Parts: sequence; C-alpha cells; structure tokens
Amino acid sequence: MLKEARIRNFAALPNDHYRFCGGLNVIVGENGLGKSQLLKVLYAVLKVHADAKEFTKGSLEKAYAAKLTGVLRPDKLGRLVKRKQGNAPCEIALTLAEGEKSCAFSFSPGSSVSVQVDAAPTANKHRPAVFIPTRELVTLCPWFVPLYDNYHLRFEEAWRDTVSLLGNPPVKGEKEQRVAKMLEPLEKAIGGRMEIDNASGEIYVQIPGEGRMEMPLLAEGLRKLAMLGRLISTGTLLDKGYLFWDEPESNLNPKLIKTIAASIVAVADAGVQVFIATHSLFLLRELEMLLATKTYARLPHRWLALAAQDNGVAVEQSDRMEDIQTLVLLDEELAQSDRFMELEESP
Repeated sequence: MLKEARIRNFAALPNDHYRFCGGLNVIVGENGLGKSQLLKVLYAVLKVHADAKEFTKGSLEKAYAAKLTGVLRPDKLGRLVKRKQGNAPCEIALTLAEGEKSCAFSFSPGSSVSVQVDAAPTANKHRPAVFIPTRELVTLCPWFVPLYDNYHLRFEEAWRDTVSLLGNPPVKGEKEQRVAKMLEPLEKAIGGRMEIDNASGEIYVQIPGEGRMEMPLLAEGLRKLAMLGRLISTGTLLDKGYLFWDEPESNLNPKLIKTIAASIVAVADAGVQVFIATHSLFLLRELEMLLATKTYARLPHRWLALAAQDNGVAVEQSDRMEDIQTLVLLDEELAQSDRFMELEESP
C-alpha cells in the first residue's frame, strides 16, 4: 500500500507530503493545478517497481527517467522540474506500508535520460499498477501495442500499458464468482457480455437476441464501462494492486456515472488501492453516499483538493470530505443551481 508521497518541485504540483489511505483516494481541483500529473507520477514510479527485473540503483535510474518521460510526454525529463525554482532539483519519495518497497530519487532541470536514486526498493514482489485515462481504449485493441512498440508515436505510454492488459484472457476458478458479481452492473448498463475474439484479439459485446456487436458501434461512455469490465474480468483489478483513473466521469451521463461510482467503490473494497481525479460534483456525491452505506462503512477513503492561491497551488487533505474547504468546483456547481432556481422563481 502507498502511504505517502513527498514531492518537491514537480510540474504544477505544490511541494508537500501527500498522504493516502489503503482504499479510495479522491483528488479534486480546477483544471491545470496538477491532478492528472499527481496520478501519472505515482503510477509511473509504481509501474517501474511492478515491471522491474532488477532493483539496482543503476537500472532504476534509467527506468524511472524512461517511464516518467513516456507517461508524461515532456520533450526531456528536466522539463518536469517546476519552472520557478531556478536550478533546484525535483525530489520524489514514495513511502509504502512495506518499508523495504519505498523509494526516493531526484533529477535536475538539465536531466534527460537518468535520475539520481537516493533510496531503492528491494526486489520483493510489487503490486501491479493500472492507469485509465480520460478516454476509452478498448477500440485500440489489439493493434495499438505493436504499433507503439515499433514506431515513435506521441501517445502516453500508459495507454500502451493498459491496452496490453485489456487483451488478457478472463480468469477462471475461485475468482470467477467475484468477477461475475462485479461485472453484473457494468454488463447491464452496456446491454451485453464482453468477449474477446481469440483470432483477431478484438473486443466485442455479445448482446442477447442480437449477436455480437463491434466496440466502435457503442457510445464512448459505454466503451469506458467495457474497458473497466475487461480489467475486472481478467483479474487485473482483483490482485491487490493500484488503480489510477483520470476523470472517470468524462463522456458519461449521470445514470452511467452512478454505475461507475459503484464499480470504483467495489474495486477498492476488493483490495485494490484506488486513486481517481475528478471535478464532477455528481460523482463525488455518489461516492460519498456509497461510502456511507453499511456495505462500505469500513472502507478507508481520503480526499485531497488542489486549490489555486496567490502564491501558487496548495493541497488540502482529510479523511472527511466536509473538512475540505477549497472545493471551488463544488461552489460553482452549487452556485449554478442557485441561479437556476432564481430564474424559475422570477416573474
């Protein structure tokens, strides 16, 4: 479990200690304050650990640099250093519950292909990490991975990572019952069962009474549900790893946001440490109501808010949503409701 990230001079993020819980972690804030960057830097580092064949400082120095560059897509690594700090280096340190898996490294504005590792994790088994971007990826299966691996493409490397997972076969045995229960609301919303064509590697939806439907024919919002469903059916989101999801509500109507909210909480309850970034009041309220139910009353959850201030960006953190005072996005949505009510009441 990731307990804390100490980040200094990284992109738009404020210098702070970001503390997390083992269940659901929700990051909110206005555009441009670093929500996506926080998800991506955490994902990149943990993905390096999950994929590493060796944990020497030399191999990690190159691996951290390559993954950060691949996931965040700067022209060179040093571009990720906060611009207003002169030559001060960027410092990143992750503290995990298993202390031997923690790490710390830094890099300067001039860095390009390596970082300086100050603390390396051990080679003990590391949890898998999954990143879901704002758009769906099921229509990129299976052709995107070989294309990315063989040509220089200006796509985030996390897309390649996730597409490679979507094509895995479904689990069987003891996990099948758990998977089926988690898939039920997603398949109901989609209108059918997700299947993969073993010959072509493409993903389809098997609709009762209509046969197989190609993924591109589904609305994008439904394809996002299918993407999550595939990651659940393959067991990827049952192995006590990490899920990072950037704006899960994008391109979804309120009804489907409810389905996504329920699935997010179910994945966290299954033992996956979940991190989402959002500015949807509807999603936040759905999560808050689900966490208040008897089913999820004991699920750990934490709220982080990034807010613009006169001297830069600040972060608020709490285990209780009501303690977060700077949710400007909520104020704006609530203010719109007040204006609408005033319009209704005016003669």
